[in-house]
Amino acid sequence: MVQAAMKTGEDAARPGRRRPESLGKLKKAARKLFVERGYHATRPQDIAREAGLGHGTFYLHYDDKRACFLAFVEDARLELQHYVEARVSASDGSLERTIAASLNAIYDYSETHPGVLGAAMTDEAVIDAEGVQAVPLLVRWGREWAEQVRRHIADGSAWADYDADIVGQAILGAIHQTGLEGYRSGRKRQDLVDNLTRFLVRALRR
Repeated sequence: MVQAAMKTGEDAARPGRRRPESLGKLKKAARKLFVERGYHATRPQDIAREAGLGHGTFYLHYDDKRACFLAFVEDARLELQHYVEARVSASDGSLERTIAASLNAIYDYSETHPGVLGAAMTDEAVIDAEGVQAVPLLVRWGREWAEQVRRHIADGSAWADYDADIVGQAILGAIHQTGLEGYRSGRKRQDLVDNLTRFLVRALRR
């Protein structure tokens, strides 16, 4: 049985029985349905049908819908990570430019992949058969922000007395809530990025 808290992405698929063509079709179909319908309203047979495959083919690659969903979440996380890394690496490495580049990458991804992050962030509700809860995507992103905070503490550009793990989650919460409110109120994205960047830099910079 898949351990949802530990196995994601390719680890969630059954080893030794994968067929790359059908797996690719299933991933594409699952992504479409999870975005359109959500996790609970999507069934394995729906995914197989959308992919143009037999129901049994689904179980050649995934133990259950949870495993398929966790693979979808991991794919979205890696896609976003590549967006962020590409933009951050092109910045000058300063605290302000790093934050601004990261924010722009996140909002770019959201705009070019509508609904994907919203669907992926429901993973806190995914629990495997043994009752182990998957680590929510928001928490994982918060941990990644914590690593950025640690790097800036190490180079002296951020306050050394911060707990990076707490601050990382706080930053992610601010980004998430700001994005939701900005979308609801119709604010310009650049206004969101500029204001949130200034706020975070002033809070972090020594």
